[in-house]
Amino acid sequence: MRTLIDQVERSLQSGLYYLSLFGALAIPDIAGAFDSDDGQANGERYKAWYEEWVRPRFREKVLERIPPEARQYVSELENPLTGDACYRFRCSLLHQGSSQHPKSPFSRIIFIEPGTTSNIVHYVVLNDALCIDLNSFCLEVISGTHVWLEKVEKTERYKSNYDKFARRHPEGLKPYIGGVPVVG
Repeated sequence: MRTLIDQVERSLQSGLYYLSLFGALAIPDIAGAFDSDDGQANGERYKAWYEEWVRPRFREKVLERIPPEARQYVSELENPLTGDACYRFRCSLLHQGSSQHPKSPFSRIIFIEPGTTSNIVHYVVLNDALCIDLNSFCLEVISGTHVWLEKVEKTERYKSNYDKFARRHPEGLKPYIGGVPVVG
């Protein structure tokens, strides 16, 4: 799992924004499956995992930039991308290549590439479209995943499900294939 997170971070740094976004959108599915007894992903697990581990990161990051004495005055600050909206976007993007889902609360979701504007536009609704800073979103997913991993990585449920996770095997995966790197 940490390799997947590392590769999403490296894809961001390399400007591979499709890969970054696709990877970030897949992480809640994988983590939700790891967090389950049967090791299977589904929409409800995705939404719940996103709500608990990713959505709060936005508020935390904003509050970090505000002086401690002023934080008490910030009350109405919430990421508008709910677990349900993120799951619907994930489905439309990963399965149809679309930024629009017929049941989304937004006409479309738009991710703004890093460095293209001097302002950061993050979780702003413009003309019924939710505009999200791509880098910030991916880093929120990564941050939430790190927090989650610290909590669950040593649990039996996680270990059992992680044993089935596709990983890179530099020397092959015996008895199937040996001597060459594989992912499997």
